[in-house]
Amino acid sequence: MTDTDGISDPGPDPIPAPADEGPEVTYPGAPAVLIRQWSLRRKRMTFAAGEGLPPADVDLAPLMQTMIPTGDPGPRDKLSLHGLKLRKMRVELAGRPELAALNAILIAHLRKHGHPPQAPGLFLRIWKEQGQALMPHLPGRWLISSVITFADHGETEAQRRVGLSMSVLLSLMKLYEYERLHAGLDPELPQVGRRPAGKRLPLGMPDFALIAGGLDINLLAPIWQEAKAEPVAGPLACHLLRQLNQDPGNLFRRIGLMRAGVHLDRLDAVLGHKDPG
Repeated sequence: MTDTDGISDPGPDPIPAPADEGPEVTYPGAPAVLIRQWSLRRKRMTFAAGEGLPPADVDLAPLMQTMIPTGDPGPRDKLSLHGLKLRKMRVELAGRPELAALNAILIAHLRKHGHPPQAPGLFLRIWKEQGQALMPHLPGRWLISSVITFADHGETEAQRRVGLSMSVLLSLMKLYEYERLHAGLDPELPQVGRRPAGKRLPLGMPDFALIAGGLDINLLAPIWQEAKAEPVAGPLACHLLRQLNQDPGNLFRRIGLMRAGVHLDRLDAVLGHKDPG
């Protein structure tokens, strides 16, 4: 069955099985229920009369040179979903190049199941022709949204690989760091002490070897290497990876501090002729 937007309907949501008929799950009815919810958030955005995206061959240079004015961006009602989103984006991006707002509204359209035909080409043109100039003007959320858009709309396999890798890396980091903040844990302070007995990693994963293990390097190095070799999505990914490397409040910095702490403890034990344990 298909709805009016061409979205495949997986049918009614399955009834979760009673607890005594199987293991407790995080997402009852998965994957059908997850796919249905994901699809409902991706319905095509509407336009009102007189609204639309610029043509595919629009001159981008003037949009890079003209700043979004501050103040009232326009009417508050009688706008389409496209108009409402664009109005909100222009408020957020006031004082930045007009090209930033075009990039943002293109991303919003490209996240949907359907989009205007010129949207992918316009997005790619922005990052081919004006990407280096635009990057310093974009806040982090729009840098991230831009790079992950390449996962679905990259022109080449290399662009799509960089976009997908960055999407998985940054999305999982956002979930983890958000949960950590809600737990009241300082994002800049590593946890010390031994892990509670009996606690295990999910899916039977072995423990992370803090000193000998290279999971963090094995995760970051291939993404960075691929990004360095890709001329369109790559500079944007490298820019974000450099920012991540400089950020003091994230998992990778905490792992580095924990690793350095163990090294110092072992060095103190050797120099002090103590048993390193």
